[in-house]
Amino acid sequence: MATLLYGERIAATGKLGIGCSACLFDESGAKILLTRRADNGRWCLPGGWMEAGESVAEACAREVWEETGLRVAVRHLVGVYSSPDRLITYADGNRYHLVALHFVVEALGGEPGLSDETTEFGYFSAAEIAALDLMDHHRERIADSWSFQGAAFIH
Repeated sequence: MATLLYGERIAATGKLGIGCSACLFDESGAKILLTRRADNGRWCLPGGWMEAGESVAEACAREVWEETGLRVAVRHLVGVYSSPDRLITYADGNRYHLVALHFVVEALGGEPGLSDETTEFGYFSAAEIAALDLMDHHRERIADSWSFQGAAFIH
């Protein structure tokens, strides 16, 4: 299970890790796809760690496929998130300073479903998301997704 720790420059105590997340809007553009994590029961954007030998776009598409059963194409970068004041820790003792790239994606096919990483999925509006038990560091990415800013955010 992943836990977030916060503190001034706490990320210096971890290894560097690169990840990605995806914003998939519904057809109306009013709701975003979220998944409920199997490890901690919290809601989050689809995404995960990049693997050696793949591009960030490939990592994003693979993670969405693995977690939701949907095939997607990356359309544009929303932002880069690399706070030195946040550290992700795991039960196995691994600690990471996460550099996450967040993308808007477009569905190309597939059937939405569950995986060993997800127990539930759904499309949610901003008001609905505000009431969810959401992974803290995903709130900023979701807000940035709805800003429709032309240039990427750098956090």
